Amino acid sequence: MKVNLRTILIDKKEIQYTHIENGSPVVCFMFSGAGYTYEKPLFYYSTMTMLQNQCDVVHIHYSYEQNILKLPLEDITKIMANDVNPIITEVLKNHQYQETMFLGKSLGTIPIINGLMKSDMYMNSKMVLLTPLLKLDSIFESLLNSNHSALIVIGEKDTHYIPSRNEEIQNKTNIKIQKVPYANHALDIEPFNTVMSITALEVVMKRLNQYL
Repeated sequence: MKVNLRTILIDKKEIQYTHIENGSPVVCFMFSGAGYTYEKPLFYYSTMTMLQNQCDVVHIHYSYEQNILKLPLEDITKIMANDVNPIITEVLKNHQYQETMFLGKSLGTIPIINGLMKSDMYMNSKMVLLTPLLKLDSIFESLLNSNHSALIVIGEKDTHYIPSRNEEIQNKTNIKIQKVPYANHALDIEPFNTVMSITALEVVMKRLNQYL
């Protein structure tokens, strides 16, 4: 297994990405959340699950101010797409991957839902959406209108968990939803319970492994 940290210059801005290579024909691009980075449990074990399934992994190391979510969603999507798309293009140009997958958490689901899932280029790609921002109308509507395959994981104590919206999305045959009882936006169990949070993480990883 090779692990390489690379840097790409995008509009005079340097963005790094870590490419973990198994020599696999499949690659999963991962998009972190605002403050929820790749060493945190959901990403650490998602990466391990991908490697266990013989997939290569790319972690994209963008960073934004915490108030990015105060911008219009169209602006957020454009900013993030400008940062991640050149890296996706570079990796796919330099490696002969037969399949692509995308996994994002919270903020990181925005370029997936409002960008990649609107492109026929990635119609056969699997999309893993950890705690997507379903309170945002544009995100919800994009999911309802998408024909891409996706797995959504969301906690029932997450502020973005809305039962009616969850039910509408669940009626779509191409999108699967894993609800986590008592889990917040970090998929930790409330009130804070270490053992139950680890158990919830195990459930999520088993569901991810099943989806793959």
